Amino acid sequence: MHTCRYWCQCKSVVDKFCYLGDMLSVDRDADAAVETRIRIGWKKFRQLVPLLTNNDISLTVEGRLYSSCGQSTILHGSETWPVRKENEVALQWAEMRMVRWMCGVKLQDRVPSKGLRDKLGLDDIISVLQQNRL
Repeated sequence: MHTCRYWCQCKSVVDKFCYLGDMLSVDRDADAAVETRIRIGWKKFRQLVPLLTNNDISLTVEGRLYSSCGQSTILHGSETWPVRKENEVALQWAEMRMVRWMCGVKLQDRVPSKGLRDKLGLDDIISVLQQNRL
C-alpha cells in the first residue's frame, strides 16, 4: 500500500516519451518521431561519411550502404507513424541533403533529385515509407 502511494506521488506528466527508439507524443502525431529519427539518421550518416564519400567506391555501392544503414535508420518504426505532408517533406529534405553530400553536388548546382537518386540506385524515401507501411 505504501509503495503504491509513493509511486503515485512521484509520477510526472510529459509531452514526449522515447520508447524503444520511437518518440511518442501527447499530440498523437508523428512530428516528434520524424524529428528524432532524422536526427538519429544524421548521426549514422556522419559515422559512414568516410565510406559514403569515398571516390574509390562506386555510387551504386554507396547507395546500397546508405539504403541499408542510413535510410533504414531513419525509417525505423515508421510503420506506426500517422504521417502528414509536413513529415514527408522533412524526410525528403533530410534525405536529399545526404544524397547530395554523397554525390558531391551542392544545391546551387541545380541537379535534379531524381537523377542523383538514380545514380545511387535509391528509391524515394516516401515510396520506401509507403512500402514499409504495407
